[in-house]
Amino acid sequence: MFLRSIADMPPHSGKIMLDGDASGMMSGPEWRKKVGMLPSESSWWFDTVGEHFNKVHEIWFKALGFTPGVLKWHTNRLSSGERQRLALLRLLSNHPEALLLDEPTTNLDLENMKRVEKLLENYRLEEKASVFWVCHDMDQIKRVSNRCFHLKDNQFIEF
Repeated sequence: MFLRSIADMPPHSGKIMLDGDASGMMSGPEWRKKVGMLPSESSWWFDTVGEHFNKVHEIWFKALGFTPGVLKWHTNRLSSGERQRLALLRLLSNHPEALLLDEPTTNLDLENMKRVEKLLENYRLEEKASVFWVCHDMDQIKRVSNRCFHLKDNQFIEF
């Protein structure tokens, strides 16, 4: 619910800001262009992968182990790991200023997990993006984060 609230999806009474811009001062779709969320399970509404992308960054596809032919793949043939990696690419293609990631590597093998971690680190540095990475793997979160927090009793505790 925390990430969904930052993405301004459910009604809430809080105030969410990014670089001085309040979410309440713009439409939901405008806010979600700035603050992109990757849910733990992605949705696919068109028949082919390519129909889900406005812009294709070939280098990103290659970085996650895909060839250009992936755009012609039918979405119903995608494995859970392929869905997760492609959903991340779909999110990044919108160039959000902040990323809200809910278990972005859960369905991935070690090689693809490392690919995703590297791509996200490069994106964060190149785009100067903020990243909220929710994860249950403490080793991973320490590896990919500058600051780590644990949610306990509705409070964030830094570790």
